[in-house]
Amino acid sequence: MNETSRETAATPGRAVLLTTSHRVAPGLLSWPAWQALRAADAVLCADGAHPQLPYLREAGIAVALTAPTAQELVDACAGGRTVVVVATGEGEPALTDGLARLAGTGRTAMPDLELLPASYDLPGARLLDLVQVMDRIRAECPWSSRQTHEGLAKYGIEEAYELVEAIEAGDREELREELGDVLLQVVFHSRIAEEHPDAPFSVDDVAGGIVAKLVHRHPHVFGDETAETPEDVKEHWLRTKAEEKRRTSVTDGVPLGQPGLALAAKLASRTRTADLDVPLPRGEGIGYELLALAVRAEAAGIDPEAALRAAARVYRDAIRAAEGLSAQRPSPDGPE
Repeated sequence: MNETSRETAATPGRAVLLTTSHRVAPGLLSWPAWQALRAADAVLCADGAHPQLPYLREAGIAVALTAPTAQELVDACAGGRTVVVVATGEGEPALTDGLARLAGTGRTAMPDLELLPASYDLPGARLLDLVQVMDRIRAECPWSSRQTHEGLAKYGIEEAYELVEAIEAGDREELREELGDVLLQVVFHSRIAEEHPDAPFSVDDVAGGIVAKLVHRHPHVFGDETAETPEDVKEHWLRTKAEEKRRTSVTDGVPLGQPGLALAAKLASRTRTADLDVPLPRGEGIGYELLALAVRAEAAGIDPEAALRAAARVYRDAIRAAEGLSAQRPSPDGPE
């Protein structure tokens, strides 16, 4: 072997670990990934059912089905060769750990090691995981598989209140968790809705509907209209909403089952926005007094429900202080 041949054999080469996201359609790889695959001296993959393999083969790239050890990969790269390993869903931890151990000995001429993401998750991609998990739970869980919209309704109310509590408490970790619980309710109900015999719909239909609504109600963002103030935006929203719903009264669509203070404030808001002069009804009793307080709070830009909850928390702390207990929030009773 001449000197040039010995130098070439001693060149450690290049090892590329190619990672892909299962949340992106197979075959949609980045240009650097395709370049690396086409230029490689060998392409290896341990998973014969890897979703990318049919697309690689269709592109004329030969893939050897093998799971090399760290030493085998180093040997395959010898002589200046480039070897691409198409990572499985686990990311090849045994291989990468083995390469780290070899490099740590200082006795092995290591190839250039490169981690090359071939596809990236888009924002919101983890929602696909949630849908898949919900599909499996609905099919296999003895409790979840029997749930109905009616049976889950109370949980939707509970989770919404827990979300409000996290917001008011300013607890960021709790806020993140409660948002997840609310999101679960949406996905759970959407999964149940797929099974309806006459009018099924899916989470995609739910998302598509709200996307269409948001676009239609924001003509200043997606259309030709302009809005320079929050008041302009609200005007656009109310006008497009009225066109969609074809409502005859400003009270249409106000849920009467919501908490009383919130209901009173909502009615007052609708009345004020419509520029209607409607005197408050006169009557005896605490109900009429609370109605007047709620309307007054709404006119001042105060959420009466939130204001009452804040006062109630102070009252709760005073009760606990009288009991000789800490003013901190007690742990909830029972399972979450």
